[in-house]
Amino acid sequence: MDVILPCLNEAEALPWVLTRMPAGFRPLVVDNASTDDSARVAAGHGARVVAAPDRGFGAACHQGLLAARGDVVCVMDADASLDPADLPRLTAALDALREGGAPGLVLGRRRPTGRGAWPPHARLGNAVLARSLNRRAGTRLRDLGPMRAAPRDALLALDLADRRFGYPLEMVLRAARAGWPIGEIDVAYRPRTGSSKVTGTVGGTVRAVRDMRRVLTEVTP
Repeated sequence: MDVILPCLNEAEALPWVLTRMPAGFRPLVVDNASTDDSARVAAGHGARVVAAPDRGFGAACHQGLLAARGDVVCVMDADASLDPADLPRLTAALDALREGGAPGLVLGRRRPTGRGAWPPHARLGNAVLARSLNRRAGTRLRDLGPMRAAPRDALLALDLADRRFGYPLEMVLRAARAGWPIGEIDVAYRPRTGSSKVTGTVGGTVRAVRDMRRVLTEVTP
């Protein structure tokens, strides 16, 4: 199955991520207009590389979905904060959710394993948004983590519109509205490699929270 890796200047982190990809999981690196050697490094480590010239986390994820070929897709960050070794447990949980016949969505609940892996401002913003989401969608999630697994065609049919940081929250909202079973499992969360664009900075966290709050007001489960 394909593993979509939205990528913006992650040349330093990609070797660790790609060499830990489990058998049967095909890395699909979506280069979101990187200015470093991310695309070359990814290709050199056997990944399929797709260009997403329009900047934005959601834009990169959507381009990856369009390019994916498998029935099930996984999504995870390319910054070495998440371990690809956790992917088989994620997809096994998805298989269990899908036994009833409906599409399912499984998220990785981040469990920090190193100093500085999840700064307090980012953790607080995530908790506030998760509570708001649960009230809106009737879910019981504790994290809006970026490691996920779901059926590809069903995800495309959700017609996700956000192309920025609101994309992960919109995915859950629309999946809940469509009646999907939604679950989460614990996954390790490490200090990322290289400089952070989102959770490692207060400004990045503020932008992400703003995008997600906008999605909360625009999408009604």
